[in-house]
Amino acid sequence: MSQRTLRSLLSFGNPVVTVLNGSYCSRLGFRQTAACSVATQADTGFKPTKVAVVTKTTRYEFEQQRYRYAGLSEEDLKQLLALKGSSYSGLLERHNIHTHNVGNIVENLQKEGIEVRVVKRGEYNEETVRWADAIISAGGDGTMLLVASKVFDKNKPVLGVNTDPERSEGHLCLPVRYTHAFSEALRKLRKGDFRWQWRQRIRMNLEGTGINPIPVDLHELQLSLEQHSQAHRITNTTLRSTTNDSLSGSHLLPVRGLNEIFIGESLSSRASYYEISIDDGPWEKQKSSGLSICTGTGSKAWSYNINKLMEQSVEDVLKIGTVKAGVDIPLTQELIEEVTEAYNQSLLFSPEEDKLFFSVREPIVNRVFSSSRQRGFAKKVCVRSRCWDACMVVDGGTSFEFNDGAIATISLNENDQLKTIILSD
Repeated sequence: MSQRTLRSLLSFGNPVVTVLNGSYCSRLGFRQTAACSVATQADTGFKPTKVAVVTKTTRYEFEQQRYRYAGLSEEDLKQLLALKGSSYSGLLERHNIHTHNVGNIVENLQKEGIEVRVVKRGEYNEETVRWADAIISAGGDGTMLLVASKVFDKNKPVLGVNTDPERSEGHLCLPVRYTHAFSEALRKLRKGDFRWQWRQRIRMNLEGTGINPIPVDLHELQLSLEQHSQAHRITNTTLRSTTNDSLSGSHLLPVRGLNEIFIGESLSSRASYYEISIDDGPWEKQKSSGLSICTGTGSKAWSYNINKLMEQSVEDVLKIGTVKAGVDIPLTQELIEEVTEAYNQSLLFSPEEDKLFFSVREPIVNRVFSSSRQRGFAKKVCVRSRCWDACMVVDGGTSFEFNDGAIATISLNENDQLKTIILSD
């Protein structure tokens, strides 16, 4: 393959997708704790008869699929990756590690007489969920979020195993040592030596004019702005060609948010215009860089990074405060660190708590637009879109069109809780 051909493939823009080197999962900050005041000790062991193991798509597999249309050989793929500054051997090594760890999970489950169905994340669907007594996410946090989004039975357990702990944080997964000691984890689970944890999840109702309740799946690839818009146009065409019903009625969307939902214009440099009502309060016109609404699980993820303060900011504010108050307080590094930590910890809450946390990103405040509360807790948030090309994105992986006239009601429901496992390290 010539250098020119390789470069043309790199810049080819038709089905192109860019790899998530700094993916959504890198924004996650959730750390599984061994103790939780609401988590309950298992009365009986974890003894499913049928388990679905949902596996991630490795970067190696993704690159193969990405250029399959060009008929690349393995040698061509090596050259192509080299031009991008990526290591073919490194990707293959990580792929083999993941594959080995998936095999270890499956082997140990089968030794216990459990029927196992291995499913690639692109093939994971509602039929798989119905078939399984329990579901294991074999990958990282992104795979866990995808797996959770399609489970609607609050009594169906979901647990995650990080299959590449050296390259993936896996905050939503079992402690990393169980990646290589899954047999030990399984013994503890069978004995009941663990706790159940029911995580709250977000449900979304969509109504208004011109709505589109059909999701666009972003998990496998990162679409360009034009590809993303085209995907939504395709679902709109499909929707209108297959139904004669009015699209203005209320629709309960077919996914649940474990971490958060984000509402905003697709083009990030364009301000998002919407109206918002908190807990059935008055509607307020806002313009901002978008709106995030998270659960307790998500409070340690993107939401935390939106709202956290850095020590430099805290130090500057404390200096101004001491001058304005006319007090002489020595601003030691220890004090600055303690104040910063105290504030940032106040942003976090338990995954089981029955409340949401909303964050208005970079609100614009003038004589037309206001932001009486930039962030806070709520039971219900209603948003009416006044946007041109906006989306409501669930857990960074599922996108719904959310343009002018659409109204979203974001809330929690007891039946949407996700049954997960806390296993001590």
